[in-house]
Amino acid sequence: MDCDAILKMKDNDCIYVMQSKHSNSLQEDVQHGLLTVPRSMPPKYFYDEYGSLLFDRICDTKEYYPTRTESKLLEDHALELIELAMPRHILEFGSGCSRKTHFLMQACENLKIDCQYLPFDVCEEVLYQVRDEYIRRYQWSDVTPLIGDYTAGLDDLHRPEGACLYVFLGSSIGNFDRQQAKEFVAEVAACMLPGDSFLLGVDRVKSAQILHQAYNDKDGVTGEFNLNLLNVLNQRLDANFDLNNFKHKAIYNEVLQRIEMYLVAESRQTISFNALDESIQINKDEEILTEVSHKYTYDQVESLLTDAGLHILKHVEPDNAWFSLVMAHKPL
Repeated sequence: MDCDAILKMKDNDCIYVMQSKHSNSLQEDVQHGLLTVPRSMPPKYFYDEYGSLLFDRICDTKEYYPTRTESKLLEDHALELIELAMPRHILEFGSGCSRKTHFLMQACENLKIDCQYLPFDVCEEVLYQVRDEYIRRYQWSDVTPLIGDYTAGLDDLHRPEGACLYVFLGSSIGNFDRQQAKEFVAEVAACMLPGDSFLLGVDRVKSAQILHQAYNDKDGVTGEFNLNLLNVLNQRLDANFDLNNFKHKAIYNEVLQRIEMYLVAESRQTISFNALDESIQINKDEEILTEVSHKYTYDQVESLLTDAGLHILKHVEPDNAWFSLVMAHKPL
């Protein structure tokens, strides 16, 4: 992408969103995260085309309650949420396969609200699949993918005319540390105009056993998703990770109220990154941190939004209080 441009159109059917602050390249993340100890990689590299499909499969596993719980909340409350927002546009951060956004679009259809959908994500292939699916299903709607990294600043984010509902589902806010989460919500609030709305999905603090099961499904889909990160590194940096030499590990850190996901080496091995002309020695049982997923209390959820100057319109949760959907708006 041409980083001197603010926005760049492709075939008149999508918008490239240029980063407005420094965001590490894959090479930089490997240099800072894998070539030093303790080793880590950010979770954004999970989501190549195959990784996005794997995550979609995770959402169907019996153990992974967040998608099922959030979907039910959306199914039950989409109409009232859309009535509160009355959007002309729905802009979704980290949209992925856009499975749950159907509830919002269907509510728009039922209320006869013509609404443009703007899915915002890094994987072009998945975004084009979503665009084609949504155009077929909601022929009344315009679907315009936004291609870029929403963690790389929102200064150059496409701002449509008319009331906009910003959406961040799937408890993805948990992948930020606490300070980063506050900063991201503040960035979103800065993009919003008075009368715009923000719908946030947040996973809640609960028993360690439930959380452990959610990230260690018996069919091993989450493990395959985690290991796919090594495939991404092999393909993009000509590395030589053997996936058979690593195993998936996910634990709940009760002190920090977060899931921590690791790849654990099952043998001592030398890993070469031919595209970087670098290599490392990884010892048996050495861990690579690949993802954190912070969990929130009810008060912490609301503070995220009110601290950014937003006014909470609706906070819904299931009877077991496992998940929160919160609608907030920017006051007029």
